[in-house]
Amino acid sequence: MHYNQNEKYEIIKLVEQSDLGVIRTLNQLNINKTTFYNWYKRYLENGYDGLTRKKSTRSGTWNKISSADRDQVVEISLEKPELSSREVAWHITDYYNYYISESSVYRILGENGLISVPSFRIMSASDSFHDKTTAVNQMWQTDFTYFKIVGWGWYYLSTILDDYSRFIVTWKLCSNMKAEDVENTIDEALLAASIPKESGPKLLSDNGSCYISNQLAEYIDSKNMTHVRGRPLHPQTQGKIERYHRSMKNVVKLDVFHSPGQLEQKLEEFVEFYNYHRYHESLQNVTPSDVYFGTAEKVIRRRLKTKDRTLKARKKQYQLGMQLEKLF
Repeated sequence: MHYNQNEKYEIIKLVEQSDLGVIRTLNQLNINKTTFYNWYKRYLENGYDGLTRKKSTRSGTWNKISSADRDQVVEISLEKPELSSREVAWHITDYYNYYISESSVYRILGENGLISVPSFRIMSASDSFHDKTTAVNQMWQTDFTYFKIVGWGWYYLSTILDDYSRFIVTWKLCSNMKAEDVENTIDEALLAASIPKESGPKLLSDNGSCYISNQLAEYIDSKNMTHVRGRPLHPQTQGKIERYHRSMKNVVKLDVFHSPGQLEQKLEEFVEFYNYHRYHESLQNVTPSDVYFGTAEKVIRRRLKTKDRTLKARKKQYQLGMQLEKLF
C-alpha cells in the first residue's frame, strides 16, 4: 500500500504519541519497521517535504494557501516563538477564524528556516496508568520536583495534576518534602476543585518516603480518598506529571532565581499558560482547561465549522480564478 505525504506525516506523529512503543504501534498499523524508519530518516533530513514521493508538476490546486496567509503564519511564529508549528496552526484557527493544517504550517515555517530538527522520543514502556480515567477529578497525579534558589538552597515543588484533563489543579512551593507538605497541597486542591467530602479522588504517586508514610495514609483515609502508587523503578506510571515537569522546567529553569517569591511568580505564569493557553496534542489540541471545565467539545465543533468555511472559500476562489483564466 502506498501512503501519501500527509499520511506518512500523520503516522510519524501517531507513533511519537503512542503509549505502546514503536514496534507494537507499527504492528497494529501493519507498517513495516524498515519502511517507517526510512520515512523518519527523510523526515529528519528534510522535514515534511522529505515525505513526498515525487515533486508535483501541477501548477496549482484549489486548496493552495494564499501568499497573505503564508506571510501571516511566519509573522505569528516570530511573534510567539514558544509555540510549535502544531500550536501555531490551532492558534490561527482559534484566534484568526480560518483553518490551516498542521502540516501546512510546518512546511511554511520549514521553508522560512523557522523549524528546528524534530525530537523523536521512543517510549519502551507503558507511559500511562492502566486504568484509564473517564472524567475530571477521578484521579489526581502528584509528585515533587526541585529547584535551587541562589542564596536559599533547594526548594521543592509539589503539584497535583488531574489525570483526565492534565489540568494543574494546584501547586505549592515547599522547603521540604514531608507528608504534611503533601497534605497541604491536597487540601488546597480539594478546596480549588470543590470536591465533596464524601467522594475524594484517587491519588496516584510514586514511592517517595513522604507518600508511603503512615501519617499520609491516615490523612488520605480521613478525606475519603484512595491512594495508589506506581511500581518501583517504573516511573512511566506517573508519565503525565513527569512530562509536565519536563515541559515546565524547560521554560522556568531558563531564569536564575534569587528568592522563593521570584520562582513562585515564574511558576504562576507558566501554570497559567499551560492550563489555559497551551494546546495539548493528546487532548485533540485543546487546552487542559477546555477539558477540565467541559468546553472542549464546543471548541472542537467551532473548529470544524471554521475548517469547512475556510475550505469552501478557498475552493470558490480557485474556481473563480479558473473562470477568469478562460475569459482572458
